[in-house]
Amino acid sequence: MKEDYDPLKIALESIGKTENMEAVVPPQCYTKTEGISNPCWTCHTDSTMPNYQEDLELQETYSFSSFALKNRWENLFVDRSKQINEISDEEVLDYIAFDNYTPLKNKIESIDDYKWWVPDLDFNRGFDSEGFSKEGNWWRAIRYKPFLGTFWPTNGNIDDVFIRLPDVFIKDEGGNYSREVYKVNLAIVEMLITCNPKAKNHECSRKVEPVDEELAGIDLNKDGRIQGHVEEINGIPPHYAGKARGRNLERYLYPEGTEFLHTVRYIDPENPSLLPKRMKEVRYSKKVRWLDHWALLRAYAEEAEDKQNGILPKFQGSPLVGMQNDFGWQLQGFIEDELGRLRLQTEEEHRFCMGCHSAVGVTVDQTFALARKVPGKEGWQHQDINGIKDAPQAGHTEPEILTYFKRVLGGDEFRENDEILEKFFPNGQIDEKEVLRASEQGDLDITHLIAPSRERALLLNKAYMALVREQSFEKGRDTLIRPPRNVHRTIENGSTDLKQSGKVYRDGSIWLDWGK
Repeated sequence: MKEDYDPLKIALESIGKTENMEAVVPPQCYTKTEGISNPCWTCHTDSTMPNYQEDLELQETYSFSSFALKNRWENLFVDRSKQINEISDEEVLDYIAFDNYTPLKNKIESIDDYKWWVPDLDFNRGFDSEGFSKEGNWWRAIRYKPFLGTFWPTNGNIDDVFIRLPDVFIKDEGGNYSREVYKVNLAIVEMLITCNPKAKNHECSRKVEPVDEELAGIDLNKDGRIQGHVEEINGIPPHYAGKARGRNLERYLYPEGTEFLHTVRYIDPENPSLLPKRMKEVRYSKKVRWLDHWALLRAYAEEAEDKQNGILPKFQGSPLVGMQNDFGWQLQGFIEDELGRLRLQTEEEHRFCMGCHSAVGVTVDQTFALARKVPGKEGWQHQDINGIKDAPQAGHTEPEILTYFKRVLGGDEFRENDEILEKFFPNGQIDEKEVLRASEQGDLDITHLIAPSRERALLLNKAYMALVREQSFEKGRDTLIRPPRNVHRTIENGSTDLKQSGKVYRDGSIWLDWGK
């Protein structure tokens, strides 16, 4: 593979040429519910402040702008079986084994006038036993339960997520860098983001990795003393530790300057973690502005008013510096070119990313992963779904994936995952006993439910390879073996028929109940 390429060229040429101004509406929103299948509840729900979106009604009613009534994700309707069949198993395995991130990293580093994020995580050096990047640049890996549907490996993607807090959260009161202070502050952020929404501040409780109370200067576990290492935080702490002591601390809000790195990858059936070297996308986000509750409320109100008045979504910025939403986050993404090299996304391709991270009812401060982190030190590791149980959503009694299967009547939003249907819906009826094998009391974990067979993994990889070679991401980037049947080409605003059939659910939650 040639490394002499310009990863910015296509993005530069795209500025001012966006056609799909509603690319923020993902393809899944065009699903045919037919009054029986509700995948909408996973994102659109009764939200928890300071998420003021409250978009439960989108389960009940199609409410698209006039522009979005036409489904512009035309790749949903393209049959690529010929291209898929022309790719051999050996070719796809060789392809996904190639590291396309390091060439991007090296190239961006060599561009002197590049103004935004320079990829600075070395995946080849990897992570230590506590999930910290071995480069010493304070990126930390998060191990989490994947969000429902599209990001399950059985549907074509596996991803990993990393967090980094600003320098002030890594320094002790004397201004010296301190891993132990950083761990305290990360534990506090974890508590802020993961606390059960039904709990009051003093009732919140979270298992964390061992952290030093004396460095925090806080009785974190509320045992009446400040000493030693503790593995539980009870109640929302009054402040952060070290130099960050005076920084804004709010439940469900990240500190200003928080960064996330998110990579989306193919599926490697020969790696137990399913993670290959090759990346489909590299996504970076940074919280560049702190908004208090009043500012957030105003931003949500303005977003709702714009929608009511037919004003299409607008974002500040450009591909070169990232695009900024109204809630303080700036996002930037890279995606494969026709040769599999990572390139900066176009202006229109960036809009696709803004949808799920700008005003969706289920998110916590516009994010997904940390709220679903495995508790304690086991959750500070490079992503691996092996060993993760099917924990229920907060407030639910049944495991989350079982609930999803029941409400969607399938294993993906379009009900196209034949492997899930054959394995867990024999004769069209869900086999609860088999699904429950991945629950806390079962003998298996979530890989039993959401990891694809080798055959399916290779087919999914080939399908996306065909899309990469075509370079038509503006028409959709879903990993599809065949065109889905349960999807609208056009929409008529009005009832989804889910309310009439009693299949609207108010209890969708990003938070999980990990039990004891």
